[in-house]
Amino acid sequence: MSKDTKPIVSWLLTGCLLIFLMVVIGGITRLTHSGLSITEWNVFMGSIPPLNDTQWQLVFDQYKQFPEYKLINHQMGMEEFKFIFFWEFIHRFIGRLIGIVFIIPFVWFVWKKKISKPLMRKLLFIFFLGGFQGFLGWFMVKSGLQDNPHVSHFRLATHLITAFITFGFLFYTALDIIYQGEMSPKEDMGSGTSSFFRRLSLLFFSLTIVQIIYGAFVAGLRAGLVYNTFPMMGNEWMPAAVLSFSPWWDNFLSNVAGIQFIHRCMAWVLFALGTYLFIKMFVLKMGGQLKKSIVILYAVLITQLTLGIFTLLYAVPLWLGVMHQAIAFVLFSAALYFVFRSRKIADLDHLTNLSPKNT
Repeated sequence: MSKDTKPIVSWLLTGCLLIFLMVVIGGITRLTHSGLSITEWNVFMGSIPPLNDTQWQLVFDQYKQFPEYKLINHQMGMEEFKFIFFWEFIHRFIGRLIGIVFIIPFVWFVWKKKISKPLMRKLLFIFFLGGFQGFLGWFMVKSGLQDNPHVSHFRLATHLITAFITFGFLFYTALDIIYQGEMSPKEDMGSGTSSFFRRLSLLFFSLTIVQIIYGAFVAGLRAGLVYNTFPMMGNEWMPAAVLSFSPWWDNFLSNVAGIQFIHRCMAWVLFALGTYLFIKMFVLKMGGQLKKSIVILYAVLITQLTLGIFTLLYAVPLWLGVMHQAIAFVLFSAALYFVFRSRKIADLDHLTNLSPKNT
């Protein structure tokens, strides 16, 4: 990484950190049932919280007009309202801060001609993802301001996975700049093949995304509040309730038992694949950065599985639920770094095969 690119990398990684923070605060917002406390979507004036008793009473009166207050929180007082308002306000404030942190340095870098055309295309796409994420946040909240005071779990999952994808593009772009021109040594692969690890990295990353989506389904439907036993669901491995919906496929989209079942099964699949990778690493006597990426991935995976089990057993207490979501972000990052490292090895093999001595 050159001196010219260091400011750009710092800028991109700051964006990654803010998105991570926003997802963590979003988890707290969801677990404290704070997401519907702000009923208006005002991009500019919404960045200022109520400053006096009159303004607080105004926003509280607005909240009282919607189903969540009428059907669930009708006994809520001002102090309780301020608590849930605070978390949703912080969540939206960080979203606005991300926009400022992205736009102002972007304009400066363009003015200074620091951004290449390939990087410009990536940044414009990231900018689109950020704007789309903001729209999805409004779209998600809107679903809970109707007759049913609950946010659609489909919209919640879309909002969450878009945040992960935006983070992923930022993180991968930063990695490309940091390690630009680096060629990992051939011996990193031991006696294995680059295409093998490339395929496995993409498989693990794809399964991680599916697991995150189902984690959002579990959160949206509060599926973590049932079957709080492990490894079995109650006294069975697969209760009859898992397939109680009709048509059958709706069990894995809207059935609380079915969604928790899939989330459990996906955890076992990721554990099996991660363990296989970890063992394969030793069998092939791997070294270098690819080995480090697998070690990091497996360590985070075991941590996340452990947190998931305890979160379930204790019926999703706030601190465990937030930690479980935060480490999901770390697991996503570790999986993406594994993809990046396996791609580096594959690129090296491709260049080696194209060298004159091999043609």
